[in-house]
Amino acid sequence: MGLTVLHIGKFFPPQVGGIEIFLADLIDAQRKSGISSYALVHGDPMPDDPEWIIRVPVQITLIYAPIAIGFRKSLTRAIQRLRPHVLHLHMPNNSVFWTLTIADAHKIPWVIHWHSDVVVSRAKSGVRLAYQLYRPFEQAVLERAERIIVTSPAYLEASEPLGRWHNKCAVVPLGLKIDFSPNHCPASKTTNLWRDGTLRLLSVGRLAYYKGFETLIQAVAEMPGVELIIAGEGESREILEQLIKKVTAPNTVPRIRLLGQVTDQQKNALLGSCDIFCLASRERTEAFGMVLLEAMAYARPCICSNLRGSGLPWVLSQANAGLLVNPEDIPSWRKEIGRLQEQPQQRERFGKSGFKALHEKFSIDICANRIFQQYKIANSNWELQSSSEDILIVIPAKNEAATVGKMLNELQSTGWNNIVLVDDHSSDGTGDIARAAGVHVLQPILRVGAWGGMQAGILYGLKQGFGTVVTMDADGQHEAAEIGTLLAARSDSDVVVGAFPNRASKLRKIAWQWFRQLTGINLSDFTSGFRVYNREAMEILASSEATLLDYQDLGTLLLLRRSGLTIREVQVAMNMRCAGVSRIFNSWFSVVKYMATTTLLCMARWRAIQVPSNCSIVKKSSP
Repeated sequence: MGLTVLHIGKFFPPQVGGIEIFLADLIDAQRKSGISSYALVHGDPMPDDPEWIIRVPVQITLIYAPIAIGFRKSLTRAIQRLRPHVLHLHMPNNSVFWTLTIADAHKIPWVIHWHSDVVVSRAKSGVRLAYQLYRPFEQAVLERAERIIVTSPAYLEASEPLGRWHNKCAVVPLGLKIDFSPNHCPASKTTNLWRDGTLRLLSVGRLAYYKGFETLIQAVAEMPGVELIIAGEGESREILEQLIKKVTAPNTVPRIRLLGQVTDQQKNALLGSCDIFCLASRERTEAFGMVLLEAMAYARPCICSNLRGSGLPWVLSQANAGLLVNPEDIPSWRKEIGRLQEQPQQRERFGKSGFKALHEKFSIDICANRIFQQYKIANSNWELQSSSEDILIVIPAKNEAATVGKMLNELQSTGWNNIVLVDDHSSDGTGDIARAAGVHVLQPILRVGAWGGMQAGILYGLKQGFGTVVTMDADGQHEAAEIGTLLAARSDSDVVVGAFPNRASKLRKIAWQWFRQLTGINLSDFTSGFRVYNREAMEILASSEATLLDYQDLGTLLLLRRSGLTIREVQVAMNMRCAGVSRIFNSWFSVVKYMATTTLLCMARWRAIQVPSNCSIVKKSSP
């Protein structure tokens, strides 16, 4: 049974905005992963709209709130037609409140995506009164929701509306679709707007009070050799035009320009050709700063507001992609811009760090998988489509009675019921615990060791017709919730290895570095037993040649690579070992034996070559 999700959003592209970009990227990633995602949003239907987007015309907008008379009717019809397993409500959004009035909606788990508080702006006194009417409905929806997704720890901590609901909240940073290299700069006449020999500053966003464009304009006005382009449109345009005119010397060409609304191609061209991206927001309405991720995609250094209670400082600090400056502090903005003007190498370092962090922490695939985990928590009755059909969990175990019961319970409670445990002659009742849990148990006649147990489980999977196996250790280190992380990475790989480099000791890290140099396999954890193998990999590992191996580590990886299979590593969260000791790193004798055996295996049977196309790393940050 596949998962169906109905997103209830405010707008959708081509409407311009960070949340709109995110929603489009999220639905694209979800549909590619097999989730049937649909969106119900405000706006006039467009001729080229796909069947999964439903737009409801807006009759009037009151204080940023779109009023669509037909929204409730469209929502009711969508629920009845699609029968979604989850309603994903993107807030703030007044039309979300219709879910409170629809009986069928109350039969479905709700997951709220909290993009921002309703911030009472200094420039919009009417918002204060409107929020008094909005708040009771907001709290009612929060109370009814199963899970609440918040985009950063900083925003969760500072959010007053979420104060009562922290037990439902999970932090999932927003993500961006990455489908180009940082050196790709689309051709556009927009790039010709820059002057030669200047430091090029870019800012992008709606021309609104909370964006703080006045700070940038006044800072740049007194900086020779620096120019600023602001791309966007909004209600503050006239005020900003007057300010630019005021700070520009008579009979000179302005070095600060308002470009107006730009297309995606023009925006990308500007991001690819600027020197520094700036975001000077001064209110928590700027909750995350999706545009920072867009700048990081082009490896551009950033300067943004150190805005208390916003996610901006957290995002930039996590990425180490630039500098933080206090909001509305014009001298400090001028100082930090000047600092990067004089340090091109530092600009390059910030840009590279941001680009790396985008892939490791802020990609849409990582984000989509974490959201998927929240769906599973919200709807515990829904089972993964493939969990009961094509995927087998293989667990080799020896004397793991202290941990195996809890582990099996976590697997089964999250929908994984096809499990085989290979009991390697345990003396503590490990096999009995597994049988009591309803798990199929294999017990070889002779002791076979960890890899022999793993291979026995893989052979069993082949005979039973499974197309994929997930191998896990029975010592409690591997989390059932992270299986989705591995499966999300298998679309372009034959083997996926789950890694948790933080658990490695200094000596183990030295060993891994040695084996990386020796084999050309660029992984960070060679002994991880948390892996996914497709059927082709299963057939190779069930061969008589694989039987000669002692460990599920480099030997299996070399065998798989020699056969032309692709190997990918993803970073996952793991628990520390609850009981027992490592079978490899339990004594100096074991370590020396392992190092010698594995080194000889590498040198004797396979040439040490670099194969970046077959062995890549895609990391997921730990929760």
